[in-house]
Amino acid sequence: MIWETTISTSPRSFDSDEVAERLAGVRRRIAQAGGDPDAVRVLAVTKGFGPEAVAAARAVGLSAVGENYGQELLAKASVCPEDVQWHFLGAVQRNKVPTLAPVVSVWQGVARLVEGERIARSSPGAAVMIQVDCTGIAGRNGCSVGDAPELAEGLRGLDLEVQGLMTVAPPDEGGARVAFRQVGQLADSLGLVERSMGMSDDLELAVSAGSTMVRIGRGLFGDRTKGQVT
Repeated sequence: MIWETTISTSPRSFDSDEVAERLAGVRRRIAQAGGDPDAVRVLAVTKGFGPEAVAAARAVGLSAVGENYGQELLAKASVCPEDVQWHFLGAVQRNKVPTLAPVVSVWQGVARLVEGERIARSSPGAAVMIQVDCTGIAGRNGCSVGDAPELAEGLRGLDLEVQGLMTVAPPDEGGARVAFRQVGQLADSLGLVERSMGMSDDLELAVSAGSTMVRIGRGLFGDRTKGQVT
């Protein structure tokens, strides 16, 4: 079985001043969207970039880093400082949880109770977020809005720390507005504080709907090199 897409992370240097300037730009966009730039967390997403991107993120004060692929996360964690807070983004493959559990701080892509059960066995009390899919697009990870309350109750029953909800919005602006609003209202109804919503292209829509965490890759590190993600 193929576990996940193979990612190539060629060495690349990052100018800390340039990354700091981009981070300042992200925070200005958060403020312009009506959010508090001191309260809305920026998660540095280093998928497709080498460990140099992690170092650049830490240099500008970002200690939380998001990764979409387990093998890439483990490779970077082996050479990065232990104080990096790794967030695993997206679908959780249960057979890989024991390997990832020692280094993952937050699991952001939990969509089924069986995933939570495996996380609870490998990392009791772990912090998780429920990924909610509002798109209806086949193959998208996430549970439905209607299934989220039962999943949250089940995960809490496993003594996992359910911190909040995460979503990836559809690409069109109208659909994104609806999705972010739905997830924000759902988080309120479930008494969940964290709403991991918004990326480089749609963070304003997410912040205006109450996002507490935006996941930024290209907006911090620039475009990925053609052919870098395979």
